[in-house]
Amino acid sequence: MLHNIAPVAAIPGGCDSDTVEPVEPGTGGEARLTVEAWLNVDELAARAGITVRTLRFYAAKGLLPPPELGPRRVGRYGPEHLGRLELIEELQRQGLTLAAIERYLAELPEDVGSLDLAVHRALVASWQPETAERITRDQLERRAGRALTDADLHRLAAMGAILPQPPDGPAPAEVADGSFPVDPGLLPLGLRILDVPIPLETLVAARAVVRLHSRATAHDLHRLFRDTVWRPFLASDPDPEGLERMKELTSHIEPLVIQALVTAFQRSLSEELSAPAE
Repeated sequence: MLHNIAPVAAIPGGCDSDTVEPVEPGTGGEARLTVEAWLNVDELAARAGITVRTLRFYAAKGLLPPPELGPRRVGRYGPEHLGRLELIEELQRQGLTLAAIERYLAELPEDVGSLDLAVHRALVASWQPETAERITRDQLERRAGRALTDADLHRLAAMGAILPQPPDGPAPAEVADGSFPVDPGLLPLGLRILDVPIPLETLVAARAVVRLHSRATAHDLHRLFRDTVWRPFLASDPDPEGLERMKELTSHIEPLVIQALVTAFQRSLSEELSAPAE
């Protein structure tokens, strides 16, 4: 989910032309859209942040579709395989058992694409506590599928995927053991966006817009529920048992509201993208 969204001013040290290289067409910083999309089993495992043994275990359990066969009958994997692995890992972080994950994946359409898988992962990740994990630069580069420059690290920091840059540092700070604290929910998103030819300022501004409107929506919905449901209920002088039932009911409303918001946003975004260009 796009969370922890903040404008440039909220990033320690800021983000300016001295710390972040802009993405310009015709330079080494432009998106690597010509890179072969297919991955072998080792590359897929590295991009998903798991071992090949774990990948094969998921495949044996039927959680991962079989690869397509390329030249010399070598299995090759695409974005849907990576998206499914990221979803599986997110479900495991939430504490779901393997059987529960199997049931979850069985409910997905057979032709589910990488975009839909990303939406599912975002919904699941929205319940992940805001805890950081540590990852070395080598592991980070394996996840990215390429070497990372200091400018890349600044872009990831600006998106909240790794620890932001200190004011006087050349790159986001590594701790003593050579690892970075990363947000496990935002890291897959940050790595996917890393090579998209969008200026850093646009990415940060987009995050600020989402945060601004999501906070306003949350505030309005909370006020609506408080004024039309909670306060009238309290005014009815409920007994302790009824009060506990109402508290339990409200805890079940939050996931429904989030799913409704994501669905509404998806539809609105689709309408905007399909509208004639002005």
